[in-house]
Amino acid sequence: MRKIIAAINMTLDGFCDHTAVSPDAAVHDHYGELLKNAGAALFGRKTYLLMEFWKGLVEQPSGEKSMDDFAKSIDAIPKIVFSRTLQSVDWKSAKVATRDLEAETRALREEDGSHILVCSRSLMIALMNAGLVDEFQLMVHPVVARQGLPLFDQLDDDVVLTLTNTHTFGSGAVLLYYAPSKKQ
Repeated sequence: MRKIIAAINMTLDGFCDHTAVSPDAAVHDHYGELLKNAGAALFGRKTYLLMEFWKGLVEQPSGEKSMDDFAKSIDAIPKIVFSRTLQSVDWKSAKVATRDLEAETRALREEDGSHILVCSRSLMIALMNAGLVDEFQLMVHPVVARQGLPLFDQLDDDVVLTLTNTHTFGSGAVLLYYAPSKKQ
């Protein structure tokens, strides 16, 4: 059974906003390795469209090694996009899901292969509500944004997590690894 890993960047005050954080080379390297070691990445439409930025860096590298390496990693991983409006995608390693999120995730989990990354906040929340996330990797950046999309505002129930590991980056970002716990 494949592991489902929800990995996301957030601000110190709990918002998901890619424009509020500035990942450094070490953060890009971390996510590049995470992608290289995964078998698939699940995206919602909005996050997928934001990630298409990296496709351009594969075609025309920036010259910044960590960004160019990350671009190669995200280009290579099979991407499954969940959308009610997109009918097709033009990234060769991406496809639009034909089943709903829960059914697709359960089917992927049963296949052989490396773990599955959940790369969108909306998908992460839906899969948390369905009890399908095995590990959380929350990258907390030292930024107080004061506004944006709250990470955990749409959960159906309380969630208790067990801290399993941490990693502090030179930029001050802290990666928190959690596993779901049984309710106490």
